[in-house]
Amino acid sequence: MAMWKLADLIAANLEELATLDVMDNGMPLAFAKATVSSCVAGLRYYAGYCTKINGMAVDLSGGGRELHAYTRQEPVGVVGAITPWNAPLAVVVNKIAPAIAAGCAVVVKPAEQTPLSALRFAELVVQADLPPGLINIVTGLGTTAGAALANHPDVDKLTFTGSTGVGKALVHAAAGNLKRLTLELGGKSPVFVFDDADLERAVPACAMAIFANSGQVCFAGSRLYVQRKRFEEVVERVAQAAKALRLGCGLDPATQLGPLVSGKQQARVMEYIESGLSEGGELLAGGSRWGRQGYFVEPTVFANPKRRPLRIVEEEIFGPVLVAMPFEDLDEMAALANDTPFGLGSGVFTSNVSLAHKAASRIRAGNVWVNCYGILDRAMPFGGYKQSGWGRENAAAGIEAFLETKAVYTML
Repeated sequence: MAMWKLADLIAANLEELATLDVMDNGMPLAFAKATVSSCVAGLRYYAGYCTKINGMAVDLSGGGRELHAYTRQEPVGVVGAITPWNAPLAVVVNKIAPAIAAGCAVVVKPAEQTPLSALRFAELVVQADLPPGLINIVTGLGTTAGAALANHPDVDKLTFTGSTGVGKALVHAAAGNLKRLTLELGGKSPVFVFDDADLERAVPACAMAIFANSGQVCFAGSRLYVQRKRFEEVVERVAQAAKALRLGCGLDPATQLGPLVSGKQQARVMEYIESGLSEGGELLAGGSRWGRQGYFVEPTVFANPKRRPLRIVEEEIFGPVLVAMPFEDLDEMAALANDTPFGLGSGVFTSNVSLAHKAASRIRAGNVWVNCYGILDRAMPFGGYKQSGWGRENAAAGIEAFLETKAVYTML
């Protein structure tokens, strides 16, 4: 009941919490409301799991002995959660919900750029009458507060969402007491548009796969591959869609793209755009800062028809920058999809059901969206292959990550 009460409190304060995320992150208010609404759904989903954490009984009798054997699922212990700035409250609650449903206490270190909604959430935790000490919010820099949490010997598990570089550092930090780790890291996700795709569906989906939240999404579809026959048509239409997007303050209901989170992030994205230009990418849309105030970058589309080696093709940018390239067939699609150290998201657009499933089976990524992109649901596991992370969040896998399995043998 306490988790349901907390979910109800978030729902009752949704407008305020979403506004805090806009103030911190810059995202459009509609996007913020959607992410905060996901917090409500997540708490209610995992509240249902509290009564479904079961072991199993095993009959080991035989050979002249009688044994009663069973397993128990027990909380892993104290959980440290380190969360990013791109979906501030949503990721905080997404980590807390399965952890407390499993019976773990949680210490959350929200991103230093976006702590406001997490602190307001802490006040709602008190109102929900949850046991004192069950949920703890500790603000601070990653290099101090985050590092202290990662290195603390009384923390039994770490769950982290963020960059691959920091994820690798946490692997070393966890070695002290062999903390369990769940890592949801970066991506360089490909989207493939086959000749037979419905472009009325594919073009807007491909555009928002990269431009939603100004490209600050771990599974953003930043590599667009179009079968050669329709390459020029699709790329031109995506570029036009980019040019039509309305930039502005996130609190303005008409805004479709807000600013980047910081001046540092804006400078990083602009450096990648300059790199794309200097290395021979063909700029079709955007490519500049926007406005006199704020950390805006225009939605940017590069074409790379000869598939030159470009940094913007290989490295995660975390901004509104798309690179479009041609491909020939299913075999080449698989090679291009998997030619990356990442494996978080991917998209396939085709009218051929057989082709869609063949493509999905060949892509080494934790998520494949067919004729859509970026849909998430608590009932489906989320995570990545290769350097996109360890473990899965959401669904049954999400709560199993916070449990230990104990085998019990009783001689009768």
